[in-house]
Amino acid sequence: MESTQQAPAVGGGATRTATPAGLGADAARWGAGAASLAACLLAWQWAAASHLDLGLVTFQNVPPPTEVAHAGWTLLQSPQLLGHLKASLARVFSGFVVAALVGILLGLAIGRSRRLENWLMPPLEMLRPIPAVAWIPLAILMFPSSELSMVFITFTGALFPILLNTVHGVENIDPRLVASARSLGGGRRAVFTEVVLPGAAPSIVTGLSIGMGTAWFCLVTAEMISGQFGIGYYTWASYTIQNYADIVVGMLVIGLLGMGSSALVKYIGQALMPWHQPEGKP
Repeated sequence: MESTQQAPAVGGGATRTATPAGLGADAARWGAGAASLAACLLAWQWAAASHLDLGLVTFQNVPPPTEVAHAGWTLLQSPQLLGHLKASLARVFSGFVVAALVGILLGLAIGRSRRLENWLMPPLEMLRPIPAVAWIPLAILMFPSSELSMVFITFTGALFPILLNTVHGVENIDPRLVASARSLGGGRRAVFTEVVLPGAAPSIVTGLSIGMGTAWFCLVTAEMISGQFGIGYYTWASYTIQNYADIVVGMLVIGLLGMGSSALVKYIGQALMPWHQPEGKP
């Protein structure tokens, strides 16, 4: 009875001693990030204010952070901001969800079947290097509306990172794990659900996170050419009227949205994989 009462006390003590160390590491990480960001802003302010000219690179027409902050505050107060955000978010997540479904299912099938790999990977590898901007004329011809064409471009951008990471995750599963599951009487479905899918899940989540960032890149390219609303369209329209501060604001909004959505995908993926603990950096 005494040993039963002492065990939780020991475990609790270990948890209490580990928590401050974790909080200290998090504080150090956030502090380093804040210091790095502040240093970049100060360097940007100095280069823009002094009109730095390095020959190949010049900051004579680059707006300083103070001017960009004023333009950002103006955009926050504008009623058009909500419309731009809704348009971009709807296009990104529509294309991303379809790309995730197609990429994961196709990647799992290719990773498990040599015949499918021989038939499908050559055309997929040929299509993969084509940039998003090259798809725009064909997408306009293929789809009846510009909205669907932009979703398609987002889909193509997110598809290949998800697909290739899924194939890589399936192919890198230790064959001994599959053999052990089969020797214990596991059928094809049991091996797939209990060994293959959990083993490939970390690579799939990595592909989803990369695919989300690529989807934002492709969407901005599409909105610059055929969009009427969206953050990419806002950035391009600011360039056409030479409103340089708004260009930087649009770039920063795109960066924040891409970083936040990629981090969200990664966080959800890690929450769904309690068996996977990534190794910490020294």
